[in-house]
Amino acid sequence: LGRAMIPYTVNIKLAARTLTGTLNLQNKTAVDWGWQGLIAQGCHSSILIIDPKTAQTIQVLERHKANVVKVKWSRENYYHNLSSPYCLRLASGDASGKIIVWDVVSGTAHCEIQEHSKPIGDLEWLWNQDASRDLLLAVHPPNYIVLWNGDTGTKLWKKSYAENILSFSFDPFDPSNMALLTSEGIVFITDFSYSKPPGSAGKKVYIASPHASPAHTKPAPATAPAPTGAKKALNKVKVLITNEKPTAEAVTLNDCLQLSYLPSKRNHMLLLYPREILILDLELSQTVGVVAIERSGVPFIQVIPCAQRDALYCLHENGCITLRVCRSTVATEEAADPEQSVQELVYDLRSQCDAIRVTKTVRPYRMVICPVNENKAALMVSDGRAMLWELRAHTGKAANPSSGLSPLYSPVSFCGAPLGPNQKKIQDLSLNSMIGQTLIAGETLPTSSHQQEVQLKFLLTGLLSGLPLPPFAIRMCPPLTTKNINHYQPLLAVGTSNGSVLVYNLTSGLLHKELSVHSCEVRGIEWVSLTSFLSFATSAPNNMGLVRNELQHVDLPTGRCFAFRGERGNDEPPIEMIKVSHLKQYLVVVFRDKPLELWDIRTGTLLREMAKNFPTVTALEWSPSHNLKSLKKKQMAAREAIARQTVSDAEQSSVESSVISLLQDAESKSETSQAISAREHFVFTDTDGQVYHITVEGNTVKDGARIPPDGSMGSIACIAWKGDTLVLGDVDGNLNFWDLKARLSRGIPTHRGWVKKIRFAPGKGNQKLLVMYTDGAEVWDTKEVQMVSSMRIGRNVNYRILDIDWCTSDKVVLASDDGCIRVLEMAMKSASYRMDEQDLTDPVWCPYLLLPRAALTLKAFLLLQPWSGTFTMDVTQVDYSEKDEIKGLIQEQLNSLSNDMKSVLQDPELSLLQRCLLVSRLFGDESDLHFWTVASHYIQSFAQARQLTVSAAEGQAQSEGVQLSPQSHLDICHDVLCETSYFQKFQLDRVHLQEVKRSSYEHTKKCADQLLLLGQTDRAVQLLLETSADNPSYYCDSLKACLVTTITSSGPSQSTIKLVATNMIANGKLAEGVQLLCLIDKAADACRYLQTYGEWNRAAWLAKVRLNPAESSDVLKRWAEHLCSPQVNHKSKAILVLLSLGCFYKVGEMLHSMRHFDRAALFIEACLKYGVMEANDSSNILFENPLLLHVTTAFLEYARLLRTLGLREGAALWASRAGSAGEQLMEELFQGEGGIPEAILARSLVFIES
Repeated sequence: LGRAMIPYTVNIKLAARTLTGTLNLQNKTAVDWGWQGLIAQGCHSSILIIDPKTAQTIQVLERHKANVVKVKWSRENYYHNLSSPYCLRLASGDASGKIIVWDVVSGTAHCEIQEHSKPIGDLEWLWNQDASRDLLLAVHPPNYIVLWNGDTGTKLWKKSYAENILSFSFDPFDPSNMALLTSEGIVFITDFSYSKPPGSAGKKVYIASPHASPAHTKPAPATAPAPTGAKKALNKVKVLITNEKPTAEAVTLNDCLQLSYLPSKRNHMLLLYPREILILDLELSQTVGVVAIERSGVPFIQVIPCAQRDALYCLHENGCITLRVCRSTVATEEAADPEQSVQELVYDLRSQCDAIRVTKTVRPYRMVICPVNENKAALMVSDGRAMLWELRAHTGKAANPSSGLSPLYSPVSFCGAPLGPNQKKIQDLSLNSMIGQTLIAGETLPTSSHQQEVQLKFLLTGLLSGLPLPPFAIRMCPPLTTKNINHYQPLLAVGTSNGSVLVYNLTSGLLHKELSVHSCEVRGIEWVSLTSFLSFATSAPNNMGLVRNELQHVDLPTGRCFAFRGERGNDEPPIEMIKVSHLKQYLVVVFRDKPLELWDIRTGTLLREMAKNFPTVTALEWSPSHNLKSLKKKQMAAREAIARQTVSDAEQSSVESSVISLLQDAESKSETSQAISAREHFVFTDTDGQVYHITVEGNTVKDGARIPPDGSMGSIACIAWKGDTLVLGDVDGNLNFWDLKARLSRGIPTHRGWVKKIRFAPGKGNQKLLVMYTDGAEVWDTKEVQMVSSMRIGRNVNYRILDIDWCTSDKVVLASDDGCIRVLEMAMKSASYRMDEQDLTDPVWCPYLLLPRAALTLKAFLLLQPWSGTFTMDVTQVDYSEKDEIKGLIQEQLNSLSNDMKSVLQDPELSLLQRCLLVSRLFGDESDLHFWTVASHYIQSFAQARQLTVSAAEGQAQSEGVQLSPQSHLDICHDVLCETSYFQKFQLDRVHLQEVKRSSYEHTKKCADQLLLLGQTDRAVQLLLETSADNPSYYCDSLKACLVTTITSSGPSQSTIKLVATNMIANGKLAEGVQLLCLIDKAADACRYLQTYGEWNRAAWLAKVRLNPAESSDVLKRWAEHLCSPQVNHKSKAILVLLSLGCFYKVGEMLHSMRHFDRAALFIEACLKYGVMEANDSSNILFENPLLLHVTTAFLEYARLLRTLGLREGAALWASRAGSAGEQLMEELFQGEGGIPEAILARSLVFIES
């Protein structure tokens, strides 16, 4: 493990920090991976902030008094500018019911919230409206949900429910829907809003445990081959959700571990059980898919559904993470058996990582997934390890084709656009750039030659490990001095209970070496140089009370260990302590019931074993005084005399002068090898409190004066000596300060009980003293004999202190029983540190660490490449007026990007749309990412449609148009924003699945209703005719079937039906009325009624599946207007809807009116490039056209924004594009520089032509 000594600058100032260890069971659920790219993990009452790319802990937040049970990063789905900047905000809840909202960079709390004193059940930031991003929803056990303002800590509303709430999940597609997992079942809430608490108690459903449902016990038909265990489970699970409370034998939901909505498709939810995952379709309340584990398989702990692809990350009890991807429902040629084509959603295992060794104390707790790219997972283990796995895609065929899995293909596009011929790409950028979409029935398999088959593999890219379980013995290496400043490393040795010694470098807080030194618990460590130490350990005593003592000498650079006492150590009384003299010449070993030993460290020889009648030692300390200086003086004088003598002899015998130099060399060599032995002293006390004084010189040991005991002191427990001050501490909590010069002593009772340890701070003239008690610690100033600071368990901390030491002249290091080691200021207030003052070993890419202005500058710098015609990753090469310090920080961020990322960002082939998407991914900017994904897709598809119509009009061959084909369609996770044709296919596929899965009249009725709305009348009639004669709805359904089949387009019947439908709607039967209107092809009216009654989502759905483009577009535009209204205030969603309709001018105008200037300018720029916005031939007309007025103002505002950021060249470029309006700004920019530089003018012309 030895690392070569790298030359580096010495950092004398050590940052306060916390080295953390194993987790508490309550920390199990306290982990979150934010859009900001960092992982937060609760560890006892602290919170670690981990950078997964470099596997470093970059912050530890300390303020909670109880164990942290939940952490949640705030969402980044808002437009970022100077007033709402990129910032790291985290909410955490602890076991005493306190919630703290943190500013992570400074380590301070925005606010603290307390409602009840029970552990927080669940936390989530609301993301579903544009008004405020400070709203935090919390579950306060047993049965309250409370909405808080996370910035001010004010309570907005509180609601109680009948059962105990375990957790909740929001519907990612409709923020007014949420589900509560309770101790008895699920409560669905459909009227969630931030302005008031939900009105109703919600719809309660119970889940019969899949094992108890009677369907499972049916014998399999004898003819069919017996299916495997998993298959058996699947075929039987029919009904799962019931509205009645299940009977006692059908066990309720107690073993359901988790409930989550699927973010990849609307109205689907998963329920996790130890042995299966159920996928429910919520419109039917029906299982449509099951992932079951074979009998011998390892049970699940947790599952995370992905948004970009229909895939599940599953964590198993052995720490193995598996990725399961939904199988395509396209019927392949091989599937001869039509029954098998689509029975349910099947999730195929596509990749798995290695398991960990699970023991009593080591078990997997939780995994988290990167929300931006969904291709990285982190596993948190109970022993404090964080294992960072990355999913990688390898092109190539499957190793065993017999597995029967259909191949996965990689998409042909990169960042939402087709790949250019020479374009660089990052294959593993995100999950949706690694594997293509799951195909659905009715889609053709793409036969494109570019499509490559890929295999997925997990790769371990980082590992963070914590301290082992306490107890610890800690010792800091000798202090920094003027002599050792050039090669000093602040190393802390930590002895552990399993016999190993960990050496940490406190500059970085990273483990420097881990050495396996002993076979039992390490009791103490003493350094004998900057790079070597002695450590001792004692085994458990036998029936005679004797132990095996191990005393090892360890050399750090080589890692060499040897037993310092040779063969000694078996069957003797335990070592109590070891003490090394100030000059590191001698060592005293003190035993429990045996006289002490005195060793010479340099030669490793035993100088003296004291006689049997030697007093029992209770405390011992070496004196800092010695005679080394006077010895050295004497030696120098002697050497000078020798030198004079040799020279005079040499003249007499005229010996060559070279011989003399040789002699002198030899002499100096022998002198260093047998170093001088200086005289050193130590004092110790016996059981009566008498103080003895002993002198050691070479191998002579002399007994000195004895001082009688001090009557006010009890049994002396420890001694410390520095300069002329000697301090004694006793078992009753008294401290006695001796001033040796003035011959005065002063006793002070601390009333804190047994004084366990006392240590003086390093540094000349520094008379501070650190004192350790059973219940805490204190720092004293021995000059003034005053206490400086104090910490006590139960008062200001909630952990017990196990060991103490000084690590610099003003910082202490404490080991505590919560498994942490803390470096604290002398005031001993545990505090988080400022992240921007950290000295990190590896630079971390996280723009959120920069000042708000700097982060926005960095973003503009990446978006507006190339600068003056060259692509660069050096911020000093652009015209940027800013303090050098901030420039340096921005450059550090750029340097920390991977080489792949740098080369893609500097690739001239990367289009503007791709660049916007890539930068929003890099920044983890949720709002940008959604906007650019939809914008980029529709700009390209509308551009392509235009080109096809143009080329058809000119009668050209359509070959060029074909080459342009973009990504086939938006992923279904965009729901109503998808292309109509694809959306319809998906809905039909889904209804087909529902039909196969229906198991009751209720389900059949719902399916028939859906089929009627989708216009599938024949199929609907079949289902209606299935109703059995004893069903009360038998007559009604039969008539409905007749009606559906006989509807003709004759005028009178239509008007009658329309009249009936409107009456139904007026009398509160909205769904039935809408159905009738759809039967007579009046779906547009139906949509209008749905919208009037506030069913906006339903109306949008119906418009997509039934209306022609023009009518559908009207309905969706009305919806967009509704989303913009002040009471809904969801403009960001409205913009996405308008993008999907191709209303690009309107979008540009809205972005500008919302003051999203950079987004507006870049969007308009992209529209002009792709020709989906018109700019007439001569550039002047561009600026007079009223429709395009917002184009120029958007460019001008963006120029002003860039100017405030200090990017003058960028500002000039956009100002020059704003025509006459930008001239004034151009003049201001280049005042006093004799006009505008040629390069910028030339470039702006190129822009306008393009």
